[in-house]
Amino acid sequence: MNQSTPPRHAVVIGGSLVGLLAAAVLAEHATVTVVDADPLPEGPAPRRGLPQARHTHLLWSGGARAIEQILPGITDDWTKAGAIRRSLPTDLVSMSAQGWIPRCAEKQFNISCSRDLLDSVVRARVTALKGVSTLQRSRVRALEGTASRVTGVLVDTPEEAGRRLAADLVVDASGRGSRARTWLQALGVTGIRQAEVDSGLVYATRIFEAPAGAHAMGFPIVNVQSDPREPVPGRTATIVPIENGQWQATLSGTRGGQPTGDPDAFVPFAKSVRDPIVGELLEGRKPLTDVAVTQGTANRRVYFEKADLPAGFFAVGDSVATFNPLYGQGMTVAAQGLLAVRTLLRAKGLEGPGIGRAAQRAIAPQVSTAWELATSQDILYPGATGMKPRPGAGLLNGYVGRLMTGATTDEALTAALFKVMTMSTEPTHWLHPSVVWHVLRASDRGALEEAPLTAAERAVAGLHQAPDPAPGTADPAGPADAVGQAR
Repeated sequence: MNQSTPPRHAVVIGGSLVGLLAAAVLAEHATVTVVDADPLPEGPAPRRGLPQARHTHLLWSGGARAIEQILPGITDDWTKAGAIRRSLPTDLVSMSAQGWIPRCAEKQFNISCSRDLLDSVVRARVTALKGVSTLQRSRVRALEGTASRVTGVLVDTPEEAGRRLAADLVVDASGRGSRARTWLQALGVTGIRQAEVDSGLVYATRIFEAPAGAHAMGFPIVNVQSDPREPVPGRTATIVPIENGQWQATLSGTRGGQPTGDPDAFVPFAKSVRDPIVGELLEGRKPLTDVAVTQGTANRRVYFEKADLPAGFFAVGDSVATFNPLYGQGMTVAAQGLLAVRTLLRAKGLEGPGIGRAAQRAIAPQVSTAWELATSQDILYPGATGMKPRPGAGLLNGYVGRLMTGATTDEALTAALFKVMTMSTEPTHWLHPSVVWHVLRASDRGALEEAPLTAAERAVAGLHQAPDPAPGTADPAGPADAVGQAR
C-alpha cells in the first residue's frame, strides 16, 4: 500500500478463534475491527456466545500447523498456558469401529485443552497486533451495500443503535448461528443453496478431577467410538486430560440413544458404549462441573462459493459449514481455509478484483473434504436425515473400513489413518498405491482385545491389571507397561 492509497478497513463478524484468525490474516493488508456480541474475556473464561466451549475440543495437527503459520510460536504459547501436545497414536487409547488402535510411535499430534484456554491464547496474540481493534457487546444487524458490493455493516453498540461501520471487506465468522444468508437476501442476493445431514446427535460433557499422578505421567486420551454399520444408535465416550489436572469427559449418542443431563446417568451411560473403559475410569472420580448438554449438532453446509456473492464479502468457519463435533474438524477446516486466504491475499492484495469471491472459493476445498468425511458416516446411523449417500459410496466405505481394520494391526495403515483423520493430507492419500497394497493385505489377526493402557496407567487410574500378552505377541512397551492383549 503506497502513501496515496487510502488505508483499507476490514470488519470481522465474530470474535471467537476463527474470527480472530481471520483478523490476523487481514491485518497484513488493512486495519481490522472485530465485532462481537459478547465482552471478550482477558483470560480463559466462558463466553455466552460460545456454549459449545463446555465440550471437548481437539485441535488436530493439520489445524495446529495452519494456525502456527498464521501466528508463529502459538503452539509454545498454548503449552506454556497449560495445553498438552499429544502424540498420536502414542498418547491415545482409541477403539474405532473396527477395534483398538495400537499405540505406536508418533504419526501426528493434537493439542488438548479446554476451548476457553485455546481461544484465550489466540485472543491475546491477535488483539496485540497492530491495527486490530475490537467492538464488544455489539451486534451486527445487517450488511450495508448492494447485491453487487458489500460496503460495511450496520451495528448496534451499547452507545449507539444502527451505527454504520464502513469496510472494504466484511468477513462473517459468527458461527453456527450466522445470519449471512438472511443479510445477503436483504441485499437482493438469492439462490444460496444449503445442505444438511443430521444423525440426531446429542452430546454431554462433565469435567472430573483426574487421579493423583495422572497429569504428571501424561495419561492418554481414551476414546470409544461407535460403529455406524450396526443397526443401533451410535454411542461414544471420551476422556480428554486437559489443563489443571482435570479430565474432560464427553458422551454422545445419535437419534434414539442420546445422553441426558442427569448426573446420576453419566457414568452408567459411559459404561454402556461398546467398551466400558471410559465409565470404569470415571467411576469414583470427583465431578467438578454439572453436565452440559448440547443438541442441534447437524452437519450443515452453505454453498456460498457457488452463489453470485457481492464483492467485499466472504464467510468462514461454522458460518459456512458445521460438522458433527465428534470428528473435531471445525477449527482445523477454518484454519486451513484462512491459510489459503492468506496465500490469495498476499498474491492479489485486498483490493484485487473479486477478492471476496476468490477467498470463498479458496476456502471451499477444505470444507468439501471435511464434509464428505463427516456426512458419509453420519448418514449411515438409524434415523439419520438429509442427503443420501452418493452412488458408489458403499464401495468406498467398504474400502475405508478395510483400511481401518488394517490400522488395528499394520503400522503403515495406522499412519495413513491418522494422516487423513488429522487433516494433514487429503483423503486421496488412502488411494496411493503404497497404501492400497497394505489395504489389500489388511487383517485383524493379532489385534488388541482390550484397551491398550499400560500397567502404570491402570495403576494410577485404580483399574485391574490387563492380562499378560498372548504367547508370541510383541510388547512394545516392555513387560512393566504391556498395553493390551492380542487376539
